[in-house]
Amino acid sequence: MTAARFRIILYTTAALISLAGLADATYLTVMHLTGEDVVCGSGDCSAVLGSIYATVAGIPTAAFGGLAYFAVFSSALLAAFGYTRARIFLTLVVAVMFGVTVWLLYVQAFMLHAFCPFCLLSAALTFFLAGIVVASPSTAPQQGEGGSTTP
Repeated sequence: MTAARFRIILYTTAALISLAGLADATYLTVMHLTGEDVVCGSGDCSAVLGSIYATVAGIPTAAFGGLAYFAVFSSALLAAFGYTRARIFLTLVVAVMFGVTVWLLYVQAFMLHAFCPFCLLSAALTFFLAGIVVASPSTAPQQGEGGSTTP
């Protein structure tokens, strides 16, 4: 399998994973804005989603996640078609998402002492996206791949 084909598979997978994250974030945003209870099974969603960390400047934190997942979806598709700037943007967005996710996991574990399964799903999806970004081959031409090999 060539590096280009492997890159296409990785970025397409990232786009599909981001759609799952977008659905999760959209559901949480709608539930937050309508004030309805989130059906989350065995977790303690009400403690997490009702905390002061659930909004930033009055905007649900999940809405920011939805925007981030949409940005990942868009840039992953463009990166799959070979756009270098899209790969750079994808890397930056996923890095920010990873940092925010680690912070929010810390908040759930050590400040709220409660976990929301939907938030944990989003964290898992973000970790998968970070793994994909790390696993993607570099875009620099290798020796013998159409670049100048002289210094």
